[in-house]
Amino acid sequence: MFRISNNLVGILNLLTFLLSIPILGGGIWLSTRATSDCEKFLDKPVIAIGVFLMVVSLAGLIGACCRVTWLLWVYLFVMFLLIVLLFCFTVFAFVVTNKGAGKVVSNAGFREYRLGDYSNWLQKRVNNDKNWRKIKSCLQDSKICDHLAKETNNQDFKQFLATSLSPLQSGCCKPPTECEFTYQSATSWTKPALINSTNPDCTKWSNEGLCYDCQSCKAGVLANIKKDWKKVAVVNIIFLIFLLVVYSVGCCAFRNKEDNGRWKGGYP
Repeated sequence: MFRISNNLVGILNLLTFLLSIPILGGGIWLSTRATSDCEKFLDKPVIAIGVFLMVVSLAGLIGACCRVTWLLWVYLFVMFLLIVLLFCFTVFAFVVTNKGAGKVVSNAGFREYRLGDYSNWLQKRVNNDKNWRKIKSCLQDSKICDHLAKETNNQDFKQFLATSLSPLQSGCCKPPTECEFTYQSATSWTKPALINSTNPDCTKWSNEGLCYDCQSCKAGVLANIKKDWKKVAVVNIIFLIFLLVVYSVGCCAFRNKEDNGRWKGGYP
């Protein structure tokens, strides 16, 4: 049983170690080749994840295969912390993404999004100037509005209304419908002489800068985050089950090693 448990721990951690190599390599590549705030925003978390996986998997691999007791202790302790943190994050992700939904626009194939509909925690994250500057850089690098302009080229207003827009396209590439701007193209609108709406996004819109600094754009980002975090939470649950299996096998290997040592010492 001890040998089987050790072999399983060794194999699982070998796979994790191999997985950490391309993750760490990708982070280092980003840090050396990054040319925008968007890319620089990603390199440190990717490197941290890669180093963490590499160190933990090495501890489990050496502890199990070389029967180093203190490394197995460290490995099991870190695994326990990881399981607790992952469980807390999964619950947190479901809680903070519970609020928020797009508002249906009359006679339109898209929804519009309001920042106030989302949780206060998420609102604070996107309202932080430092965070938003990096997010805005990512949005501009992705050229979502340029793609929308090409996709809707030569469309009249009625055809544009029937277009299915993503939350980012709806929030960042056009002014809110209530502003009553005159349509020229998907990313070009004419402001009325008098704006009757109290929505601050109506004054922030410009044909040059679009609506990247609008509340609707931030709401569109949160709509995307909500959808992505729901998917991440499901993946986390699967990964949590995997970690529990690995942790259980590691505990068996450690307990069997202790029992094996006692029998060799001449006492049950």
